[in-house]
Amino acid sequence: MVNARGISFSKVMLILGLLFLYLPMFVLIVYSFNASRLVSVWAGFSTHWYSALFEDQQILSAVWMSLKIAFYSASMAMCLGTLCAFVITRFKRMRGRTLLSGMITAPLVMPEVITGLSLLLLFVQLAELTGWPADRGMVTIWIAHTTFCSAYVAVVVSARLQEVDRSIEEAAMDLGCTPLKTFFVVTLPVIAPALVSGWLLAFTLSLDDLVIASFVSGPGSTTLPMVVFSSVRMGVSPKINALATLIILTVSLVAFIAWYVMRRNEKRRRSGRLS
Repeated sequence: MVNARGISFSKVMLILGLLFLYLPMFVLIVYSFNASRLVSVWAGFSTHWYSALFEDQQILSAVWMSLKIAFYSASMAMCLGTLCAFVITRFKRMRGRTLLSGMITAPLVMPEVITGLSLLLLFVQLAELTGWPADRGMVTIWIAHTTFCSAYVAVVVSARLQEVDRSIEEAAMDLGCTPLKTFFVVTLPVIAPALVSGWLLAFTLSLDDLVIASFVSGPGSTTLPMVVFSSVRMGVSPKINALATLIILTVSLVAFIAWYVMRRNEKRRRSGRLS
């Protein structure tokens, strides 16, 4: 559908969608350089709040805590999610496969309040029965984030595994490769883009989580979303705008690097097939 000026309806909707998604972020980035303490009043350009951000030890320690938890959670979720995806896609005649698939994907639709409360009760009961964990902290948050992030990784990786040509794996095993070696030599390079995507998705979900971390965290394990939420309740500080701007720039840079690496690897794979 094209109007008189030659602008299609799809282009208009695309522009409106991009504005809806990215205009608030652009406004936030602009106001992070606001000299005023009031976040809604523009008082001139200044980088004061960036220097104030790096002097706030509470926020810096929360950022470091969140980054460590997100890295460990994403790495463990990638391993567990890949194993689950491999079982679901390759063992289709396994008894209980439907039940296993439903249990793996259940955290995708489960409310975070229910997940956080159930994990809290689990840790409390374990502490009473075995003495572990003695107190809730980084380890309990890591376990909780791994629990629900693994489901997202499993969905991403299973979609990629279903597209893998099984004849290549069978040819490798016919030439003497064991199933384990076939997985690492043949299957793993093919599903590598899905692994990277799943890891990035799990990292982002863990870094952004507030509800589940609030249930399973202790006094000495405050994550970044918890600090931001508590500060917003007392009034939005311009330092939060500066912090959000740095997070947006970092995530954009990481996403661009991941996209570039996967695009280059895909070109090399295609050129190798053609040659």
